[in-house]
Amino acid sequence: MTQAKSRWVAVDWSALPGLAEDALHEAWTAWTRSCEKPSAAFVKLCSDVRRLSIADAPSQRAWMLERLQPYRVESLQGDTQGLLTGYFEPTLEASRVATANFSVPLFQTPANLGKRKPWFTRQEADTVPEAQSALRDRAIAYLADPVDAQVLQIQGSGQLRVTQSDGSIRRVRLAYAGSNDHPYRSIGKWLLDRGLVRDASWAGIKAWIQQNPQREQELLWVNPRLVFFREVPAADLDAFAGPMGAQGVALTAGRSIAVDPGSIPYGTPVWISAQGPAGTLNKLVLAQDTGHAISGAVRADYFVGSGPAAGESAGRLRQALQAWVLWPK
Repeated sequence: MTQAKSRWVAVDWSALPGLAEDALHEAWTAWTRSCEKPSAAFVKLCSDVRRLSIADAPSQRAWMLERLQPYRVESLQGDTQGLLTGYFEPTLEASRVATANFSVPLFQTPANLGKRKPWFTRQEADTVPEAQSALRDRAIAYLADPVDAQVLQIQGSGQLRVTQSDGSIRRVRLAYAGSNDHPYRSIGKWLLDRGLVRDASWAGIKAWIQQNPQREQELLWVNPRLVFFREVPAADLDAFAGPMGAQGVALTAGRSIAVDPGSIPYGTPVWISAQGPAGTLNKLVLAQDTGHAISGAVRADYFVGSGPAAGESAGRLRQALQAWVLWPK
């Protein structure tokens, strides 16, 4: 089977590493969420998926073997190995109004975003009167640290614990709403290339800024890309669900991946096998999201979860990947 950016080659189930060991019930939560907005290929299977959500792993595995066919994902040139990275949902303190301690704005889309392609760069948004006018009164909330704001823009979503103007606290989610259409450029790589740091982690970048405050703006302007957000109220009931992915369903920590939809359609169950410094991952995941940098046949971004610990794990995850789509027979 040939997709726009990949080729699928039918294989036997025995080709999937670790199939007998995976805790499939963890993936079933993600699968039932995909069934909230199923693709045409999976509509007929969703009643079984829901029914099996309370079944044991042997029953779930037997059903998969009966109803699905695994296909190895390859590039159109026949490459079977790609790259797995990780991403996460930041959780940050914020203020609804600008203060001395919270002065870094997170913006809604400006009114003139569609009238200018590409829109203003990050530097121009800070310096050009027309851009500043378009962003006036468009701030959703304010963060304390500009590096945290860049992290949030790179991840594309996040949770905020917002202090309101009356002093009350409100928990909200921010979801991706658009960008200025400029390419992302890594500020960490810029520092490394100039020999300014040895540690280009976010903590290392923050430490460099603390030591070189006069160069903060210079560093931030290295990345011309700006991401805009929309506010999504986070009710207590969705506290254990992740942010909304591109499929339109909530992501599940450890069981959702971002893919190139030209290679793997949204809602597809995928078996991944990834080896590297972060260990071995052999598990069932669901293709439920995409990302600006996620492009190619065997390419996935693994949703680790929310918060600082998830951020540390996501930052370390970069290893070789093989993938198999599980498609209805």
